[in-house]
Amino acid sequence: MNGSTGRRLTAAALTVVAIATATTACSSGGSSSANGDSKGTYTIWDPYPQFAKGSAWAKLLDGCGTEAGVKIKRTAFDTSDLANKALLAAQQGNSPDVMIVDNPVVSTLAEAGVLTTTADNKVDTSKVDPNLLAAGQSGGKTYGTPIGANTLALYYNKDVLKKAGVDIASVKDWASLTAALDKAKKSGKKGITFSAIGTEEGSFQFLPWFWGAGGKLTQLDSAQGDSALSLWGNWLKKGYAPNSVLNNTQTTSWQEFATGDYAFAENGTWQLANADKAGFDYGVLPIPAASGGNAAAPTGGEFVTLPVQKDTGRYATSRKLVSCLTNDANLYETDTTLSYVAPVSAVQDKQVASNAKLKPWVDAVKAAKGRTSDDLGTKYPKISEQMWKAVQTALSGAKSPKDALAAAQSAAK
Repeated sequence: MNGSTGRRLTAAALTVVAIATATTACSSGGSSSANGDSKGTYTIWDPYPQFAKGSAWAKLLDGCGTEAGVKIKRTAFDTSDLANKALLAAQQGNSPDVMIVDNPVVSTLAEAGVLTTTADNKVDTSKVDPNLLAAGQSGGKTYGTPIGANTLALYYNKDVLKKAGVDIASVKDWASLTAALDKAKKSGKKGITFSAIGTEEGSFQFLPWFWGAGGKLTQLDSAQGDSALSLWGNWLKKGYAPNSVLNNTQTTSWQEFATGDYAFAENGTWQLANADKAGFDYGVLPIPAASGGNAAAPTGGEFVTLPVQKDTGRYATSRKLVSCLTNDANLYETDTTLSYVAPVSAVQDKQVASNAKLKPWVDAVKAAKGRTSDDLGTKYPKISEQMWKAVQTALSGAKSPKDALAAAQSAAK
């Protein structure tokens, strides 16, 4: 397997940063003890405390346990709390049998020796879209399977664009998007709102533009990175985006868009329900790359993983539980509940057939990229921190985009 549970955890693993996700809540339900009850009881930890006992999610877990011939003991944690609890449980040799974790945390737990590989635990990932599976890979090995994905795209207000004389079909790259923002402003409305806050959320929202320019996270100060940050900076200077983006979370950015004054908002799949309540007609457009086509946006969502166990005989049943949780029928129900796009094409097709509004989100997810992809693993949090600091420095006018990114690259090394 992947080392023993008594293996000393790395310093990087013990300094897990809280990566922003769509699902955050307080810890609830159950005990945090792992699989010490009996051989007939299997423990599952998840980051969905919003789903209480009796919910469809809890019933699915119990149903998968029944199908595998075991009882399920479930514990739900806040996302960042779950990562820390997982590291502690591994130190104590008391990991749960199945653990569902935010995808950027997978590489941290893998490096710490907490997780088994799919080559060892035999979990089938053959149907999973490769770009989504990559978020759970490190050092050429795969450490779980995604339960679903969310990502970013551009919401647009159809009424604002109509009054501004903008045909959404004309928005295909950065130049045409910027032209649309200019028309929106000249019509008396506002251009675009997004989150550039000095946290992971800021990096999360900047990444589609950075990647859409052809930037690589190992070289923040490239000409491509400069062009992406200059794009945002020029939007602020020309009044196409508000100065509030410096402090906006994805929630407060959405609240600005919900006023009906903005042509565009960069936000995620998780806002679909709020979009339907906004009171105006909206559409969704994948974020364009600099020269056209869809930019890679970062993936959110969780991976179902199997932590290392002293009793390796437990893996066979744990694998049955994972297979049950991620079969096509259950993925469809779960991803609909979570407002996620499924990680397999057959279920994505079913989602779109049921709700045509999901089509641009499926397209965005197919072009998406894991934040820890390119084998960045535990290097990503440090790079991300320097990225959001550069964004803040440049947009506040303290440094030019080029100088801000040069300082970021130096610090990231």
